[in-house]
Amino acid sequence: MSVGLTVTHRRYVPYAHAHYAGDLVDGAYALGLFGDVATEVCIRVDGDEGLFASYSDVQFRAPIRAGDVVEATATLTRMGTRSRTVEFTCAVVCRGTEGSKAQVLDPPIVAVTAVGTVVVPLAV
Repeated sequence: MSVGLTVTHRRYVPYAHAHYAGDLVDGAYALGLFGDVATEVCIRVDGDEGLFASYSDVQFRAPIRAGDVVEATATLTRMGTRSRTVEFTCAVVCRGTEGSKAQVLDPPIVAVTAVGTVVVPLAV
């Protein structure tokens, strides 16, 4: 059984993705990352990319800014016949400060959490 499998991706947030004052990116940025890590979970568990069906909870806890390095993590928490429940976290692990300066955040800032459901084809 693959419950407990965790997948993590890291990504630099480019300034071209800033949407709002203060170099903020929109909340959908983290949700896109969640789709990417969920896809890898499905590939590892089912040999299929799967499809995202729904979110049952999304919490925007802190801002994500251009110049950040974020870490998106997915943990498989439940396996049904075709559905998979996945818990997600997006954390800021590095933050740009001024100009080209930046710092590693210890501890990281948890920016977004979510719980979602993905579906995969019926195993043959």
